[in-house]
Amino acid sequence: MKKSLIALACALFMGQGMVAQTSQEVTYVEDPSQGYLFNQFKDNWFITGEGGINIFFSPNDSYRDWKDRWSPTASLYVGKWFSPIIGLRAGVNWLKVKGMSDVKSIGNLYDEPTVDGKWKQKFVHVGPVFDAMINVTNWLCGYHPGRKYNLTVYGGVGCYWTYARQYDANNNSTSYKDAHDRILAARGGIINSFNVSKQVQLSLDVRFTALDNHRDEKGGDWNKTSYDLSANIGVTYLFKKREWNAPIIPVCPEPENCDALRARLQAADARIADLEAQLQACLDRPTEIVEAAPAAPLATIYFPINVSKLTKEDVRVVQACAEVMKANPDTRYVVTGWADNYTGNDRINVNLRKNRAASVEKQLLKSGVPAAQFDTTINNGNLVDMGEKFVALDRATTIQVAE
Repeated sequence: MKKSLIALACALFMGQGMVAQTSQEVTYVEDPSQGYLFNQFKDNWFITGEGGINIFFSPNDSYRDWKDRWSPTASLYVGKWFSPIIGLRAGVNWLKVKGMSDVKSIGNLYDEPTVDGKWKQKFVHVGPVFDAMINVTNWLCGYHPGRKYNLTVYGGVGCYWTYARQYDANNNSTSYKDAHDRILAARGGIINSFNVSKQVQLSLDVRFTALDNHRDEKGGDWNKTSYDLSANIGVTYLFKKREWNAPIIPVCPEPENCDALRARLQAADARIADLEAQLQACLDRPTEIVEAAPAAPLATIYFPINVSKLTKEDVRVVQACAEVMKANPDTRYVVTGWADNYTGNDRINVNLRKNRAASVEKQLLKSGVPAAQFDTTINNGNLVDMGEKFVALDRATTIQVAE
């Protein structure tokens, strides 16, 4: 159900980001970063057999030559890993110990001959043991199926039956017999495992055990604690299934690269912001008062140099103006004579201005415009004053509305 929901989410995402493209299939892969799944109970079982040596530490053991304190030990375990990190094992441990004691016997059994007033002891402990294990390598470095070395720490408890050597009155050894002593033990150790193949591991198991001790001293009791240090070489067979699976997650296809479109959008946003800033600056600018341009003349009649008479075409223009003026009897007009100041002299130019204005005035009166509706005058300046190159535009008479 969870996979279906995730796949649906990916499909919706792809539908939005790639509408115009062909739909791509969602793939599923294992993701170790999500942890590892628990296997079924029948999986990840193992069996281990090991053997080695141990040395026993009790209050009087220093009286015995240390070379004579080493003894064999062996174990057989069946266990299961519940995850790549946590496991349990149970089995049987056989342990022979050698030590020294102030007392001669345990029950009806006799110890070995004395050394420096101390009685040699030799016992065999055998019993069930139970350990909880933590794979430190997988815990700290992550689980990898192909890893060759793993470091595991463990701690557990055990319960032992004790067997002791019996000697006759002549100190001759007879046999091992039950010492009618049940002891408890707490143990812990480190397992160095080396993967020989997918099925087989070799290991070095270094273990420290605390055990209830026999009566070691005269007048003592049964509650003393002794210790044992052992090193064991082991062989482990791993039953199927041996590996662990990570959760399977969907991998959505990469969406279309939109960097180019995103860059264009950012550029457009920057352009819009710039235009908005320019607009605001324009709105904030003080309003300039611009003087209105003078009204254009109703007509301008141009003359050749040193000429003041109207041509036939000029007469038709003036007659058209007369019709406009008569249609607006309440509007007054001004007829102004002009001459250029670049040619001739003042006397000639004044006469030309007067004569040009008079020619237009005469034609307006002839066309029926009342004399009271307009004034006739001259202007001693240049009409356009654009320089000697454009003097032809200064030789004129204008008809315009009076201000």
